[in-house]
Amino acid sequence: MAARVTVLSLLVEELKNGRVKVVDLTQPLGPDTPVIDLPPMFAPSPPFSMETISHYDDKGPAWYWNTIHLGEHTGTHFDAPIHWVTGKDYANNSTDTIPVSRFVGPACVVDVSKEVAHYEDFLLTREHVLAWEGEHGKIQPGSWFLLRTDWSKRQGREAFLNAKADGPHSPGLHKDCVQFLAQERDVLGVGVETVGTDAGQAGAFDPPFPCHTFMHGAGKFGLASLKNLDQLPATGAVVIAAPLKIVNGSGSPLRVLALVPTE
Repeated sequence: MAARVTVLSLLVEELKNGRVKVVDLTQPLGPDTPVIDLPPMFAPSPPFSMETISHYDDKGPAWYWNTIHLGEHTGTHFDAPIHWVTGKDYANNSTDTIPVSRFVGPACVVDVSKEVAHYEDFLLTREHVLAWEGEHGKIQPGSWFLLRTDWSKRQGREAFLNAKADGPHSPGLHKDCVQFLAQERDVLGVGVETVGTDAGQAGAFDPPFPCHTFMHGAGKFGLASLKNLDQLPATGAVVIAAPLKIVNGSGSPLRVLALVPTE
């Protein structure tokens, strides 16, 4: 009996023959992974640390494993609606209750790397998105909106966090843009290459941290510390971003993968 041809079987075949490739959008996670700095009046998130339980030794002669200690929002990570006060009252708003179908969606990638190279505090506006749509088509509901800045190519914690006397400086989204994406385009969430989804100076915006405020206030998600967005087309890729199923989790480190058609 011949095997039934399905969409999934075709996908497997395309992966095997190289017409679809898998791109890893995840930063390595280790002791040197930068963690966001908060003002000293707030509780800080700890850096990643790892301790050996056994390593083929007296504590476990045939196995190697470790304990790890880190905050939920460390490295490439997922922000659930419950992470922010504006999203705390939604049903199914934590990492263990979000429907898994919402972790997968088409990617819309806006490339502002040239702008950010000239101005590190660049903010994406609604007008920028509309111009992008004029070239690539309207953003469809249920899409991941990914902001390519090439910030992930910065080497070392100091350059990545880019903290100065007046606080950190990094690109992000204007509040009107966030509201537009959440309310008028109904995206799954926003993904960025910086340490958090808001711009470095967003603590001084009105309202503070508008990407967190409006995106989670609309029941949407955030992906932070992504990389390899330069390997994705503007449209056509599918992103899989599934956090750990932490009970009442506000977020989680995760492995973000993109399925990308080859030329």
